[in-house]
Order: sequence, then C-alpha cells, then structure tokens
Amino acid sequence: VNLRPTMLDDHAWFAPFIETWTAEKLPWAATPAVHSYEALPEEYERLVTEYAGAQK
Repeated sequence: VNLRPTMLDDHAWFAPFIETWTAEKLPWAATPAVHSYEALPEEYERLVTEYAGAQK
C-alpha cells in the first residue's frame, strides 16, 4: 500500500518506517525513516514483523 500521509486530514501522527530507492533521491531530501534502502529490501518479512510490533 502506498499511502501519502499529506493527503490525510490529520497527518501529524505519521512517522515513516522505511524508505526505498534512496540511490535515486536528491542529496537534500531526508526523512526520519527507521530503515533506508537504496533499492527494495530483501528482508521484507522481518520489516513487516518489526513494523507490526512497533504499532502495538
């Protein structure tokens, strides 16, 4: 799911968990994402489990 929090009425609660394709990002672009990957992550299952645990 690709959700853009800026489209929500209240996006103050949102904190990015992962960012992908960072090899293509501009040098000044930064997020507070917990995980960052130059492409798509190989450890997808671990990330889903970690994200689910962080939401409790």
